[in-house]
Amino acid sequence: MVDQPVFSVLGPLDVRIAGHPARVGGTKPRQLLASLLLDAGRTVGAEQLVEVLWPRRPPRSAHANIRTYVSSLRGGLGAAGVAILARPHGYAIEVPVERLDLLLFEDLLAGARAAEDAGDAHGALGSLRAALALWRGVPLADLPGSPLWDGRLRVLAEARLAAAERLVDLGMALGRYATAAGELRGLLAEHPFREDLWQRLILALHRSGRQAEALGAYAEIRRRLVAELGVEPGTELQRAHTAVLSGNPAHPAVLSGDPAHLAVPTGELAHLAVLAGNPAHPAVPAGVPVTAMAAPTALPPSPTALPPSSAGGGPPRQLPADVPDFTGRAGEVAALTRAITPDKGQPGGPPVVAVVSGPPGVGKSVLAVRCAHAVRDAYPGGQLYLRLGGTDREPADPGELLAQALRALGVGDAALPRGTDERSALYRSLLAGRPMLVLLDDAEGAAQVRPLLPGSGCAVLVTSRRRIAELPGALRLQLEVPPPEEAEELLGRIAGAERVAGEREAASAIVRHCGFLPLAVRIAGARLAGRPGQPLDVLRRRLADEPGRLDELRAGDLEVRGSVEQSYRLLPDDAARTFRALGLLGPGPLPGWVAGAVLDRRRADDVMDVLVDANLVQLAGTGPLGEPRYRLHDLFRRTAEEKAAGPAERHALTRVLGAWTATAETATARLPTTIFGMTAKSAVRWNLPDDTAERLTADPLSWLDAEHDALVGAVGLAADAGLAGSAWGLAAALVPYFDLRCHFDAWQRTHRTALEAARLADDRQGEAAMLRGLAQVCLYQDRYSEAAGMFRRSRTIFRELGDVRGEAISICGLGAVNQFCGEYVAALGYFRRALGMFLAMDDPGGEAYARQAMGRVCLESGDLERAASWLGDALQLAVRLGDPHREGAVSLQFGRLHVLSAEPDRAMRFQGQALDIFENLGDRHCGAYAMQGLGGLHAVRGERAHASDRLERSLVIFQQLGDRSGEAAAAQTLGELHRSAGRAGLARDYLHRARRLRQEVMDYTDLAAPATADG
Repeated sequence: MVDQPVFSVLGPLDVRIAGHPARVGGTKPRQLLASLLLDAGRTVGAEQLVEVLWPRRPPRSAHANIRTYVSSLRGGLGAAGVAILARPHGYAIEVPVERLDLLLFEDLLAGARAAEDAGDAHGALGSLRAALALWRGVPLADLPGSPLWDGRLRVLAEARLAAAERLVDLGMALGRYATAAGELRGLLAEHPFREDLWQRLILALHRSGRQAEALGAYAEIRRRLVAELGVEPGTELQRAHTAVLSGNPAHPAVLSGDPAHLAVPTGELAHLAVLAGNPAHPAVPAGVPVTAMAAPTALPPSPTALPPSSAGGGPPRQLPADVPDFTGRAGEVAALTRAITPDKGQPGGPPVVAVVSGPPGVGKSVLAVRCAHAVRDAYPGGQLYLRLGGTDREPADPGELLAQALRALGVGDAALPRGTDERSALYRSLLAGRPMLVLLDDAEGAAQVRPLLPGSGCAVLVTSRRRIAELPGALRLQLEVPPPEEAEELLGRIAGAERVAGEREAASAIVRHCGFLPLAVRIAGARLAGRPGQPLDVLRRRLADEPGRLDELRAGDLEVRGSVEQSYRLLPDDAARTFRALGLLGPGPLPGWVAGAVLDRRRADDVMDVLVDANLVQLAGTGPLGEPRYRLHDLFRRTAEEKAAGPAERHALTRVLGAWTATAETATARLPTTIFGMTAKSAVRWNLPDDTAERLTADPLSWLDAEHDALVGAVGLAADAGLAGSAWGLAAALVPYFDLRCHFDAWQRTHRTALEAARLADDRQGEAAMLRGLAQVCLYQDRYSEAAGMFRRSRTIFRELGDVRGEAISICGLGAVNQFCGEYVAALGYFRRALGMFLAMDDPGGEAYARQAMGRVCLESGDLERAASWLGDALQLAVRLGDPHREGAVSLQFGRLHVLSAEPDRAMRFQGQALDIFENLGDRHCGAYAMQGLGGLHAVRGERAHASDRLERSLVIFQQLGDRSGEAAAAQTLGELHRSAGRAGLARDYLHRARRLRQEVMDYTDLAAPATADG
């Protein structure tokens, strides 16, 4: 019986069968398996799986692809006793508890609770240790994350932390303080500001007689809290500190949190604070907690009395009201409040200036108001608030803003100077003796702000949608969208925490559709709050409709579309045109050269700088070749796309696609592979500047790897826009790259998309080219019936169009199908016909392929003499053409020839040469065949360790690429190797696997092809 697999998700995804790692497809099949395992035993909806695998732009074939992945997973796992079940609306995996670490973890936790309820502390301790030992790092760390996993992973992380805390508590209850201290330090490395963990550590150290370390631990956390969060330790942590100072090892209530057992007289607390070197809390009321999220303690007002600002009363207090549902931003709040808190050592120093910038709707003003209120008592001179209207059609004039400020400071209209400079001078004079906090909201730029800066002793807090970098010495805080958990918390504060918690999956989807943008989340929350009886899923479904999403994100005077348009209308013409066109280019990051193609000019870096400074486009890092990359927030992209309905934007899209096509053709022409390429003469091409194109494609694989997702996405963009020539031209240009890197999923996806576009446009050349490309992938994956059908259809179309080269290439495909199905006479007929056509066209590359193919067929049929002749001619041609890939392929066949000729040393030399070539070129598929051949030769020579290593590596690659023939051959040789070594169990497993795979291959050989070259 084959051992069942053991699945691990509490760390990188790992699958083991019979104790050996089992490779599971590519990234997307692994994501699918991970999704099923996270909800093992329950149905995972097909739509949910689509969203996990293709979070941005699912292909039209998404559901078909999922069925393919499920079938592949079943093939790899089903024979080992694991069931993947198809349900009416999704799939489920059935796994025994002991075979999945996640289920075993939860089972052990339940056992620990039961043991503890029964009074068995030692049993509970053992179960908790066993549960925590299952964790190998961050769950599914080797896979792209998905918001749909976040809820489940959050619950697991919380359960892990709770188990670790309970383990510590039980250990301390049993007197194992030293062990508990070590475990606590590990937890604190992950959660450095958890005061309850520090409290436990201090007591564990204290009770194990390490008072100095306990006091050092308290000093360390106090320093961190004050320096990084601007707060003092909470009451419970202070009480633990008090227990150490008092020399009392008991204090059971410190862990229970019962304040009645820890009451300390104020005088004694003050005395202990002095002993600890902490002067800040001489009169902290007992039992009053100070949380780590609290705003910094306000400084006491200065005893110096200031004259009233006007006849109407005291200093101005103009700050807008603080927002009660302010959420998260702990790091930003700490940094900003620390920056604008006055320095008592330099009361007359230059003004403190802090600038908060960020995209529309990110919460700049809310953050600034929150921080201003946190420090307002430190500014007895008052607080000024001025709205600068930077996004209005007419931003406020600095002179008028100064007039508002001077009136607030008690200057009557009759005394107001006329000019801006004079008003600014008076403003500075009045503020020189009265420390004030000035909040300048929604600034247009530095020029508008400069006249409003005091001379000394004050703090100025500026918000702006623009990146203002021209103010000397200013703290610049760039605000981005918050993390998903903060966005979800904000939704709960507005719509109701219990309601959100009750529909967690819908809530997560809502904030994801909002792009986690606070303004959008606030609007969604307001809509939910206004409909208290409506399920969250109703809004989730409405937001899932991307074309109508912006219409849904409006409530009262709040509107995402309008907020973005405020910034858009201030853009110069070129920047506005670029912004609109970028909305058509999909959600992924884009290289900087795209703007040049949009505007039809050599370079447009200056335009991208304008968009970045306006915070409408985000700088998303730098590519591996030094090219800056840019991204639009999803909601901004949707706004731009709505505005991009004119012919100018369509022409811009066509040029961008033309640049992708031309650059991809340049890059793939420099690759060493010789897979037959097809070009779309009708596709538009737009050439990058020569120096840019040369820099990007000098290392073609690096560029293609870096732009893989963007290139695949561009094919979809072209198809959606009805640009069939661009769609299939780019898809065809990528074939050599897909072939070399074995990116069969991307190859099929782009070709199917482009095939549909070509058929809709009645582009028969494109239809034939895409059919031929799809047939090639089917051939690689042993789907011979599909391959034959598509090769025939492409050949017919090429012949009708008079495309001799295209027809010859398709004929070669038919020859390969017949060869792999054992129809050697028919295969030779096809290849002879193709060879004649290549010779007539004077195509030496095609001639080399045909001669190698004929040698391969002769080799398969046992005609070694003719095989040597054809292969020798092919090798000479490959060397003359400087075609290393063809040279490697022919060397591989020569290796097999010498195996059949009983010349193992020559065979090993040729196979080794082939492997070196393929590994240098990065061709894993052909390299796997060379590895398999070398493994068999090592086995013949009795070198079992080398043989097993080569064969195992080749088997894994064949399995990953879906090559059942190669996998079967490697498994057969491994089975025979283990049988000769006396390992009967392993031999049986591998030989059974080889038989099963060969049967699957035979299922695909039911061809309707006649065995003649005219088929």
